Amino acid sequence: MKFFVASLLTILLSFISGLYIEFWWFFVVIAFGVALLVHQKPWKAFLSGFLALFLLWGSLSYWIDLKNDGILSAKIAVLLPLGGSSILLIIVTAFIGGLLAGLSALSGAYVRKVS
Repeated sequence: MKFFVASLLTILLSFISGLYIEFWWFFVVIAFGVALLVHQKPWKAFLSGFLALFLLWGSLSYWIDLKNDGILSAKIAVLLPLGGSSILLIIVTAFIGGLLAGLSALSGAYVRKVS
């Protein structure tokens, strides 16, 4: 239950902060804070942070890709060594966001464990 609550809280707060806060990286602070508030084992905190941002960034990237008919993602995927695949670019984007949030949540869990 704590895993679900932490994941959902991270998704909601990260989405809301994306609307109102100018810093794109603020989701890292949110994942850290959620891991401080919701007591979990460190590996579960990492997994909840990773899963939350993987799903959030993946779905938002896919939605943006659909809105512009994949024009921008196709051009970016050609610049990167992804073979021009828009879907692969979305997966890489989601993985990077998930990894950042997961490591931040892991840090939050360890800080909570020490205090």
